[in-house]
Amino acid sequence: MNLNDTQARSLTIQQAVVYDSDPGRAEKVAEVLRELSLEPLLIDHCALMRAVIQTPNNPPALLVGDVADCDWVELGAALREQLSDIPVVAYGSSAVADQLIAAVGARVRRLTFPFKRSVLGTALRIPAQAALAEVGEVAMPTGSSAAIRDVTRLIRQVAAHDSSVLILGESGTGKELAARAVHEASPRRQRPFVAINCGAIPAELLESELFGHEKGSFTGAIAARKGRFEIAEGGTLFLDEIGDMSLPMQVKLLRVLQERVFERVGNHAPIRCNVRIIAATHRNLEEAIAKGNFREDLFYRLNVFPIEMPSLRTRIEDLPMLVRDFSDRNVAEGRSRVELTSRALKVLRHYPWPGNVRELGNLIERLSILCPNRLVDVADLPLKYRPAELLAELDLSADLQLPVETLESELEAEEAVDEEREVMAMLAQSELTDAVVQLPPDGIDLRDHLFTIERDLIQQALSRAGGTVAHAARLLKLRRTTLVEKLRKFHMLNEAAATEL
Repeated sequence: MNLNDTQARSLTIQQAVVYDSDPGRAEKVAEVLRELSLEPLLIDHCALMRAVIQTPNNPPALLVGDVADCDWVELGAALREQLSDIPVVAYGSSAVADQLIAAVGARVRRLTFPFKRSVLGTALRIPAQAALAEVGEVAMPTGSSAAIRDVTRLIRQVAAHDSSVLILGESGTGKELAARAVHEASPRRQRPFVAINCGAIPAELLESELFGHEKGSFTGAIAARKGRFEIAEGGTLFLDEIGDMSLPMQVKLLRVLQERVFERVGNHAPIRCNVRIIAATHRNLEEAIAKGNFREDLFYRLNVFPIEMPSLRTRIEDLPMLVRDFSDRNVAEGRSRVELTSRALKVLRHYPWPGNVRELGNLIERLSILCPNRLVDVADLPLKYRPAELLAELDLSADLQLPVETLESELEAEEAVDEEREVMAMLAQSELTDAVVQLPPDGIDLRDHLFTIERDLIQQALSRAGGTVAHAARLLKLRRTTLVEKLRKFHMLNEAAATEL
């Protein structure tokens, strides 16, 4: 079923293209299309490629059955770049459908042949954006601020398409996390996500890292090696710190983005690639272009869909949520949970966070080691996060500036004085049996006895309060911080942390 050039040029007025190596089945599909008042056009691979190249406007639909000797890379590139808005239906074998989905993207709909007219009509009218509904839970940047909501919206919008994405923002804002979210929300999520830091690899080695090399192509090349483009085939290649790439490498990368073909170092055989490109940088590329450090044509090739990652100081309302997120990660990695007091959070909200979210993550990991399983107050924070002038401005008490060890020793001394009085008060207010308060004939180890009674009463209070430390403290007529210290003394803090801390 060949299509001549005249027919190929007239593809703009056709309503549906049927691409199938089985003429009988293709004709049956055409009959269903006619019932839907759509004019079918039966086509083969060569004619389709000519149509793609010569057609200025997009046809409304493409139906693909079982096709022989199909160049899926070429077909996918054509459909992504020049026919990016048309709905695509796969009605052939599962193997062909899988290849089509990998090549084209999320807008592919699977149908079982023969299909009803109503089913086909519905499939042809599903917009490409609806494919996002098929994507499961994706780890988006943490936060509920307006800035992060905008980032999440942009990620979900661009994920279904294969457009190049340029992620901008300061160092530590989570650009790679955003790139991974785009990949995980896209039809390529079952294929590799490969990241490379263009600024961390010497310019003379970056070409080999990206495109691979042959054995003996340079000193030290003792074996052939695949590059990142080959490893990421069918998936996503994340080019971090693209602004640090040398000008000669920018030229070579631009050629690959334009032609989707590259060569290994030491080999002139062209290799076709089907890879989505996501780039990121903390630099101002427009300023770099003005200074002659970045190619303008490469910038516009990458900057199809820009996403700006906000700095932490501009979305400081997300701080508590980020602290919880990093604390959960620490627990998952075998470290202790971190919980900050309201005063500590208040101080951290005034810190400028030059290292952004990455710096916050490092701080929470450090605190999980220094202050395991207990509340972290202002005095526990490193000095640079709690300068004296800030504490004075926030009207926090001067003793918060003392070293952690001093505060802990003072607290323990204070509790040692009051401990017996508090325990005896609990005993007096409790409904204990005479056997507990009467002295046995042989005497008793009072400290051990009081230790046991106090621990049991605390356990009962926690049980009655459903594990909520604040409620248990009220039942025991204690301050919450005092109860937390007792939980630590009795090695019960992990139990309470499972529900609240």
